[in-house]
Amino acid sequence: MGTHEFNNRIEAQRVILKIINAQSWQTEQLLSLSRKGIDRWVRANQLDVNNRLVTLLLDASAGLFFLANKSQEQVSDEYVALSDRIAGICREIEDELATAS
Repeated sequence: MGTHEFNNRIEAQRVILKIINAQSWQTEQLLSLSRKGIDRWVRANQLDVNNRLVTLLLDASAGLFFLANKSQEQVSDEYVALSDRIAGICREIEDELATAS
């Protein structure tokens, strides 16, 4: 998919969900990147909570939560750094899914 550049956190969420849901899952697709949404998806698909993919999703979720709370503020260095980190997590998710297939 190449380099991810996000205009906003909603776009980042869509990209991550699209990457995850491109795979076929045992019971259900991932519906949201909230902690509850991820926990539900993990339980439904009987995934190990220590799975690298789950860890990456939780990291992305925490980062997106931070961005949501900062979205009305002037773009700071911290905001830009976290946006870059989330783009990195997307690449790691893609790599993780590619090696798991």
